Amino acid sequence: MPVRRHHAALLGAVTAVAAAAAGLVGVTSSAANAASGCRVDYKVASQWEGGFVADIAITNLGDPLSNWTLGWSFGAGQTVSSGWGATFAQSGAGVTATNLSYNGSIGTGGSTSIGFQGTSGSSNPVPTAFTLNGVPCTGGVTGSPSGQPSPSRTPSPSPSPSPSPSPSQTPGGNATGLVGWATQNGGTTGGGNAGTVTVSSASALTSAIQGTTASVVRVSGTISCSGMLRVGSNKTIVGASGATIVGCGLNVSEARNVIIRNLIFRDWNDDAINVQYSTNVWIDHNTLSHGYDGAIDVKRASDFVTVSWNRLFNHDKTMLLGHSDDNGAEDRGHLRVTYHHNWFDGTTQRHPRVRFGNPVHVFNNYYNRNSGYGVASTEGAGVLVEGNYFENVQDPYHRGEGSSAPGNLVARNNYLVGSGSGDAGGSVASIPYSYSLDTPSSVKSVVTAGAGAR
Repeated sequence: MPVRRHHAALLGAVTAVAAAAAGLVGVTSSAANAASGCRVDYKVASQWEGGFVADIAITNLGDPLSNWTLGWSFGAGQTVSSGWGATFAQSGAGVTATNLSYNGSIGTGGSTSIGFQGTSGSSNPVPTAFTLNGVPCTGGVTGSPSGQPSPSRTPSPSPSPSPSPSPSQTPGGNATGLVGWATQNGGTTGGGNAGTVTVSSASALTSAIQGTTASVVRVSGTISCSGMLRVGSNKTIVGASGATIVGCGLNVSEARNVIIRNLIFRDWNDDAINVQYSTNVWIDHNTLSHGYDGAIDVKRASDFVTVSWNRLFNHDKTMLLGHSDDNGAEDRGHLRVTYHHNWFDGTTQRHPRVRFGNPVHVFNNYYNRNSGYGVASTEGAGVLVEGNYFENVQDPYHRGEGSSAPGNLVARNNYLVGSGSGDAGGSVASIPYSYSLDTPSSVKSVVTAGAGAR
């Protein structure tokens, strides 16, 4: 079995022209005609009643910049509620986005990306003109093209699958209910019906999530912090609309029965979410970008975990399952995790990178432009890669990674568009829970419409 070597990291990679994403609700506008000093490409990444997420790619076509401010106006009363990659300000219809310390320098021909979550009314027309440091920009404003032909399918290899339930083909998925490993071992309810405490500061959040008393912790606004905040058992940590944690992460350590939902994480200086020596954890509907180390890492004999409906972008090391080749004595028989309906939007690697866990279930995720690889199975792990949508991913899945020995990987019913064929082999233990599988060709539209914080 081949062993794949570590792929070079491509941190913060941004394409110069944002591709239109299928399944979006936005509309398309032609490029503004203006002086050739910059180019801006605006994409409505997801949209729902009353809100939306937009990504913006900025390309400098003029002299090198040491700092910048992007400006535009909304045409239908939209507002910016939270953002990433810039400091946002709004007065009436006018919006400005000013660089942060790490992305102020853009050379000639260079680019950077920012984004925001906003509110909208019955219509959400895209902006038609932008300025960068006062210079009008050219470029495309992209939304959801109509009548886009369905891409041809390239079937994935079909090694003999391990015994597993035959899921019903139910388009549309389940964007709210718990599915997967976190339903086992007594299930995962977090704080359940316990009283809710609302927090808006790092100190209040740190205090509220400690201990083992059942509680529901509602995060409001933007909380700036550093390091890792330890999460105790029997907790639901849920974000209000636009709730953001900047600079730090949550450490679920020696805990049981934890739910983390509807939060925006960015610029963390360790991990965004770390799970270790913990069981029955559900990580659902979060948006994560531009951090230092892992976005969602599960390790050290943790078990019965579901990671679902998250959106990840502008990041390198995404999801690690098992931290070391030398930790098999502790990890074997554990590290059972379900990953479903996640949107890996241009992230580089580890979607997930698996050691020891068997079976690990990776189904109905959308992979797009992942420059390193999609899924890696190592150190005797067993990974079922099922019903996923891979688009422009040259290495969708393989066995072995870096110095780690190969694991087992069964791939079936995946939908491959402009992608490599993948490397599969071996057998995987049976999946013990019931689940519904979306039609693989519909996964892109299902996931882009539903993943991420609201």
